[in-house]
Amino acid sequence: MSEKERKIHLNVFVRISGHHAGGWKHPEAEPQRDLDIDKYVELAQLAEKGLIDSLFTADNYSGTGRRLEPFTLLSALAAVTTNIGLIGTVSTTYNDPFHVARKFASLDYLSKGRAGWNIVTGHSPEDGDNITRWGGYPEPSKRYEIGDEFVEVTKQLWDSWDEEGAESIDERHLKINHTHIHEIDFKGNYFHVKGPLNIPRPPQGYPVLVQAGSSKEGKELAAKHAEVIFTAQQTLGAAQEFYSDVKSRLAKYGRNPNDLLIMPGLGAIVGETEAEAKDLEDELFSLLNLESSLKQASRFFSVDLSEYSLDDLVPLDKVKSDEQNLGGITSRREVVLDAVRRENMTIRQFLNRSAGGHGHVTYRGSYLQVADFIETWLRERGADGFNLLPQVVPHSLEVFINKVIPELQNRGIFRTAYEGATLRENLGLARPENHNRKIWTANYQAIKVNAAESAN
Repeated sequence: MSEKERKIHLNVFVRISGHHAGGWKHPEAEPQRDLDIDKYVELAQLAEKGLIDSLFTADNYSGTGRRLEPFTLLSALAAVTTNIGLIGTVSTTYNDPFHVARKFASLDYLSKGRAGWNIVTGHSPEDGDNITRWGGYPEPSKRYEIGDEFVEVTKQLWDSWDEEGAESIDERHLKINHTHIHEIDFKGNYFHVKGPLNIPRPPQGYPVLVQAGSSKEGKELAAKHAEVIFTAQQTLGAAQEFYSDVKSRLAKYGRNPNDLLIMPGLGAIVGETEAEAKDLEDELFSLLNLESSLKQASRFFSVDLSEYSLDDLVPLDKVKSDEQNLGGITSRREVVLDAVRRENMTIRQFLNRSAGGHGHVTYRGSYLQVADFIETWLRERGADGFNLLPQVVPHSLEVFINKVIPELQNRGIFRTAYEGATLRENLGLARPENHNRKIWTANYQAIKVNAAESAN
């Protein structure tokens, strides 16, 4: 694909309370509707009106926050949308490959080919307190070994049905041709799965495989399996380094750079003018619980940031060492601190950035400036698209769709209509071949030959 042909891809990270830490207090926010399906339908249809590629919902297995289960939510949204992709987060550490393969195949059928799986290995040590498997929260290298094997099993299960001949209908009966359905007999270090799956291969072959993470292990998992990676870089330089690094890893797995789309998170604060955007940013900052924000930011340091002035530089000499237990998503700490170092931030700037994007880049400006930012990251190979983090829901998404997207279209870097019917088609991703087909075909032919020889 030539540089002129490249277009930006956009996903919306669904969070009814908004992604800014103070956004839920904004007069236009409705955080109390986080369990209301009508609110999710409103948001999904708004995003589809804006020709957004997909919606994404996060998930975890701990804490007291209110969160709908992804498969249930996305299945409901499949019935009230037509084109937008539906991406759900499912952990490989606390689930079973057979169940996950079956549920995503079902979602892909219900949505007519719009399902995507955001593959995560875990969220926090607290998840392990609620799930019996593994006896807790495995250390990172083991989680990624489990995750790699888990994804391989699900792929083989999706491939356990041939494309042709698995189903046939005559005048009276639905008949299943069992010669085209196969056991996978997978035996790995962590999973033993006989198969086959009890649902035919999904409409997309596989749901679009998404991976979220920036650690060394996460990048390798993405290079091997993922087709989209949701990541967090806060500067163009860091984004370019990540982009080049991950794309360079694909060749060892027989893949090319266009097989994987890299989509950093973007918390855009958009106004008609830069001054209007600055006013909104100031308003959101005023809604912050400053004590809580300082406490959250201090977790990276061996000192309490509340003891400093907000206009002091971030005390980088007080950053906790790698040996100190931080818990959670450790790669996010490096992304955040890298941006602090590159931009020589004050504590106020650090809080603003953290509040607006929880580790992702935030950008404040007029709709023209935001379009410039997006185009620059696309042209300079910092991103293939962005995972949008609306600061106030639905206000921020409405402004982005009504102002930024028409400007991106005018520049020829965003679609004016959906290109296809499936999420793969809209993302420009190839439909994966059935990797077991050659094995199944060879076995089937051998059976036919043996049967013919026996008959003679």
